[in-house]
Amino acid sequence: MSLRQTQGSNIVMRRQNHSSTVEFILLGFSNYPELQDQMFGTFLVIYLVTVMGNAIIITIIFLDQSLHIPMYLFLQNLSLVDLCFSTVITPKMLVVLTSKKATISFGGCFAQMYFILFFGVTECFLLGAMAYDRFAAICHPLSYPMIMNKRVFMKLVMFSWVSGTMMSTLQTTWVFSFPYCDHKEINHLFCETPPVLELACADTFLFEVYAFTGTIFIVMVPFLLILLSYTRILFTILRIPSTTGRQKAFSTCASHLTSVTLFYGTASIIYLQPKSRYSPDTKKLMSLAYILLTPLLNPLIYSLRNKEMKRAVLKLWQRKVAFHTA
Repeated sequence: MSLRQTQGSNIVMRRQNHSSTVEFILLGFSNYPELQDQMFGTFLVIYLVTVMGNAIIITIIFLDQSLHIPMYLFLQNLSLVDLCFSTVITPKMLVVLTSKKATISFGGCFAQMYFILFFGVTECFLLGAMAYDRFAAICHPLSYPMIMNKRVFMKLVMFSWVSGTMMSTLQTTWVFSFPYCDHKEINHLFCETPPVLELACADTFLFEVYAFTGTIFIVMVPFLLILLSYTRILFTILRIPSTTGRQKAFSTCASHLTSVTLFYGTASIIYLQPKSRYSPDTKKLMSLAYILLTPLLNPLIYSLRNKEMKRAVLKLWQRKVAFHTA
């Protein structure tokens, strides 16, 4: 057989192998079958509480006109992102925990990875925008209505969502442009970029450089904005003469700071660590902290620590009771 014929047959074989990968197998925690039932029950409860908590915040802010200000409208967008983010991942993860051989189609894996990146990037920039809003409100209270007017608010929200769309489209398309041959087993609970990329039978070095650089940009740019905003906020608060005024200013920032710590702490551990540092099972557990805890705790943080939110909930509850007793 000639060299040209050999090369041609190799190309055909690679195309056949690539086309044969129509689905992937999600391994999940298959090494620990005795724990999967407990995990299923725990994750189901967490998911239901997450959906209910975020849906309540979205609904309350929508119904209460007094909350139609940038601070709460940013929170409404954050709750929508957390609700969608959790819904993209958790239902399929519950299926993985109850199946001996959980599969996901090539297209389904693409869609899940796309929306994980989309909502993750959007949340990064939303948290940065929320920090800027707090900076403007505390450091420039007199000019705050002009600094954070409706037009500026809409630009920041649109920038967050559009950034998520652009980054997820580029990265997901690139990941699934690699040939995957006969490798089908994803050692993870869902289609996250690193475990899927391990199955590619091609040189992914250039993509890995791009992904690491892009992750640093996506994580660090909003984080630096948050850090700068809160540095200015801290100096402003310390100059407030009254203790009551300082406590009130701190309380308006506490919820957002807690969310930032949760989100950036877990995300940086997962995406900015060397490949070989942790075992696959450890990486799965860290991913669970990222995709379960943040969407779950955000509604609790903002509702329990925020007097206006509690007031709005109480008002809507009283209105509902009055309607049923009338």
